[in-house]
Amino acid sequence: MIPSGSGNAFISGGGGLWSAAPSYVAVGVTALAGLAVVVAVFSTATSVRLKSPWSRRKRKHALSAQQWRLFFTPDGKLRDGGVKLVKKVRSGGVDPSIRAEVWPFLLGVYELNSSKEEREIVRSQKRKEYEKLRRQCRRLIKRENDSSKLNGDGSRFTHDTGSPSSEDVVSARESLSSEDKIPDVEYSDDPSSTLLDGDDDGSRENTNADSKAVNSDSSDSDSSEEPEVIHAFPSCEGREENDHDVTSKDESSPLRTEVQSNLNIEDFATWQRIIRLDAVRTNSDWIPHAPSQAEVSQDRASRTAEAVGLKDYSHLEPCRIFHAARLVAILEAYALYDPEIGYCQGMSDLLSPIAAVITEDHEAFWCFVGFMKKARHNFRLDEVGIRRQLSIVSKIIKCKDSHLYRHLEKLQAEDCFFVYRMVVVLFRRELTFEQTVCLWEVMWADQAAIRAGIGKSAWSRIRQRAPPTDDLLLFAIAASVLQKRKLIIEKYSSMDEIIRECNSISGQLDIWKLLDDAHDLVVNLHDKIETSFS
Repeated sequence: MIPSGSGNAFISGGGGLWSAAPSYVAVGVTALAGLAVVVAVFSTATSVRLKSPWSRRKRKHALSAQQWRLFFTPDGKLRDGGVKLVKKVRSGGVDPSIRAEVWPFLLGVYELNSSKEEREIVRSQKRKEYEKLRRQCRRLIKRENDSSKLNGDGSRFTHDTGSPSSEDVVSARESLSSEDKIPDVEYSDDPSSTLLDGDDDGSRENTNADSKAVNSDSSDSDSSEEPEVIHAFPSCEGREENDHDVTSKDESSPLRTEVQSNLNIEDFATWQRIIRLDAVRTNSDWIPHAPSQAEVSQDRASRTAEAVGLKDYSHLEPCRIFHAARLVAILEAYALYDPEIGYCQGMSDLLSPIAAVITEDHEAFWCFVGFMKKARHNFRLDEVGIRRQLSIVSKIIKCKDSHLYRHLEKLQAEDCFFVYRMVVVLFRRELTFEQTVCLWEVMWADQAAIRAGIGKSAWSRIRQRAPPTDDLLLFAIAASVLQKRKLIIEKYSSMDEIIRECNSISGQLDIWKLLDDAHDLVVNLHDKIETSFS
């Protein structure tokens, strides 16, 4: 029996009973079904309206070579100040065939509103600056070799093929994966010890000889050229009270100055040894994405390796030797460019995809410099930048899912230290090569939009109102944790278990689903998170 009421009256046509004529019943049932459909449609529409626009977003095609060409005006400027480029990259990434052309725009090597002529001037200047840095590297290496020979240790610099001692790696970060760790150096499984102990108070002080050596390099050769220039960052001393300001401004970068006396030759020697070790251990997953480098000859690979003093590479195939030698050259130049950071393990992970895509060393170097403007605070010895980023991830999770956050509090994991590796090397260990560069391209597009002033007024024109953010990576990391919320809440009873889970998801993530979830978080929480950390 159907209960009395409006629904029953509707079925029977005015208060009739269930025993009414079959035709009336049929009509009534049909009408009720129609009403149910209307209610369901209304509920669905209401539900959709309550969701972020990202929930309706369909995967777009990557920026194609043809579209890329159409973005430019006859004088070589991007139309609309680069808005269309940013929008397209944020929607689907970049086709592999044009990445080497697009990335310098995304990474700030070229301004989005630059003309072709202006870019040619910048390209020429940047090439000269990189070549100067490489000459400076060679002089420092030669000086160290000469000094070692005088001390009866001619093998110290260019012939060192063994593992560095714990003394050698005072300014280097522990390898972030459990594989291929440097032998003879003890590491702790405790994630809080990921960063090795810093220098003692005197380790970064220069001797008079060191200062004289560095400052006299500009006169060693090329006397007809302008004085040698490197890019140095002010000393860390006396800056503790300003650390938050330094790391919260993502555009912090080395300052262009004359050769500084705060570059310690011993530091450079340490960085150089560790760079070589990391370079020969670089993952080979880049090879299919760099056909021109994959076909390099044994002779060319060997000559390139010898030119940078690379040793102990006989077990590698030619393309990997060549790639390792390029990493050494670029990372040495960066250590000289930014001596406050120098080199830490993990930086080779960030450079390797760039070097695989961009075949000219000087172009790869400046793209890496652009990348490191945001990422360099990941490698500060005080870890202020890392702690700030972990705090943001924690805040996102707390705002989005209080139940999950309370569970993390019970496990004393609310500081989100279990995503440390994701933060430091920007998901490089959790994603495939192609997934990594897709994530980075979308992230770089956000940063390019912010540099170009494409902000809130253009949200409706850029990926359905999702505002550009400097912290897209952190929203993606939070999204990856939230995707695992049920597993974390129901099965994990310690932070160690969560760390193992996070470190075991390599190759399992759907990158575009992750980006959709990340941008959904941006739409809903961006202002709240920005306000909290402003």
